Amino acid sequence: MPVSPRQVTVWCVTLLVLAFAFDLVTPQLLIAAILLNAPIALSSFALDRRLTIWLVAASELANLIAFYANGVREHYHWETLAFGDRFLAGLSMLLVGALTIGTQRAAQRAGRAVARQAQAQRERILRRSIEAIRASVNREVVFRTIVKEALRVLHADHAFVYANNASGVGAEVHEYARDSADVTFREERAQPEVLSLMQRARDDRTTIRLDEAHPMGRFGLSALGALSALIAPIVDRDTTFGVLIVTRSTDVEPFDSDAEEMARAFADQAAVALAQAQIFLRLADANEALSESNRMLIERNEVIRDIVYALSHDLRTPLAAAAMTLKLALNGAYGPMSPEYKAVLERSIASTEDLQRLAETLLMVARYESGEESKAREPIDLSLVANSVIEDLRALAISKRVTILMHTPDDPCFVNGDRGELRRAVANLIANAITWTPEERSIRVDISSEGDAFLLVVEDEGVGVPPEVERVLFDRLTSSESSRGAGTGLGLYIVKRIAQSHGGSIRYERRSEGGSRFVLTLPQAARVHAGS
Repeated sequence: MPVSPRQVTVWCVTLLVLAFAFDLVTPQLLIAAILLNAPIALSSFALDRRLTIWLVAASELANLIAFYANGVREHYHWETLAFGDRFLAGLSMLLVGALTIGTQRAAQRAGRAVARQAQAQRERILRRSIEAIRASVNREVVFRTIVKEALRVLHADHAFVYANNASGVGAEVHEYARDSADVTFREERAQPEVLSLMQRARDDRTTIRLDEAHPMGRFGLSALGALSALIAPIVDRDTTFGVLIVTRSTDVEPFDSDAEEMARAFADQAAVALAQAQIFLRLADANEALSESNRMLIERNEVIRDIVYALSHDLRTPLAAAAMTLKLALNGAYGPMSPEYKAVLERSIASTEDLQRLAETLLMVARYESGEESKAREPIDLSLVANSVIEDLRALAISKRVTILMHTPDDPCFVNGDRGELRRAVANLIANAITWTPEERSIRVDISSEGDAFLLVVEDEGVGVPPEVERVLFDRLTSSESSRGAGTGLGLYIVKRIAQSHGGSIRYERRSEGGSRFVLTLPQAARVHAGS
């Protein structure tokens, strides 16, 4: 059992008084004053420099008083030899005092070194334990690791975590003992004596050290079946995860203030690990909900795409048949008809052709959205495609009194691609320009080479595209066509998808003199061959 500094002080003073009393009753030449060194040397156990200095001063004074009293008792006669002995005894007291103070300083330095080493060791143990606790983001695994590591960190015999659930504080219990094979789990509330201490630790956010000196120590320790215990709340900010209890049941040293501090730090880090696990759990739930939403959205999109694909595909045949019948009737296959009826047939044919183009457009969009774009590739002269489209649209341009100007290089402009899709892309650009070009104005179509690519540029003298629309000009259903109340809003989107599928691009440029410039870029056939 360690001796307290107060006990050492009492022993030193008692020994000093006894040595002084013995010196008073002995002859001068006995040199009993040497016994006064004993309390000075004993003071080294107190590690109190001031106590040692006080004892040296008291011993020197006691030496002088005893020397004087011995001479008075012998009729005021002081021996010269006795005086020398007293002088040497006084020097020995100073020497013993100096050695004692030196010993105390060395012991204090050694004690601080040992304390630092012990603190470093505790920090290493705590760090390894926290790493083990944070190794998992599963709540159950974290609790199991907490009770196991608490036993090792705090050198305890038993560890409990009373975790919170819907039933209240301490409804879930994780327990681990030094001789247990694994952590056990059960659902129960703690005994009233322990529950009140747990609630106090949780509410005050403080660690409670239970021993015989604690007001509730005897009752709490009896309920836990332990000789010493620590109760630490596992709290992170405003979230209480539970309460950690560690006990020592054998007749060993009880928990001290260092163990209490260690338990507090361990519980704080355990709370951080549980908070981390809780965040990951919430993220997992959110990801699962998001995945489910994405799955449902994909399913809905697939259904819509399939419906559009089916409708546009199935509409082509009856529309083609209706157009053929109307044209036959217009050509007199079913007999003569009045001019008014012919005008009706012409309008009906135009409407049917519009529906056919819409069905083909929707079918192409559905194919691109499902990843079924055409893979057919052959060398195609881009200038011939552009000239063919212009000839087909010339009647529409003439009806609007719009002039189409064409400029192409002398050499062929071969690109590798699908003829039908490239024709549709060029037709969409030129038709779009005709639509938005005022009467008596012109459209210019230029084809040129730039590096390893051909550029097809379509310029018009229209009003241009509003700045707020430029950012989404080539998006589905957000093009300038739909924003101005005409078209399907799919024309420029289809141009972009065709250009991308052919390794090219489409961009819009605002003309300084007014109007729009669309630039379709496609890789030259030679470059495609080199890369294949």
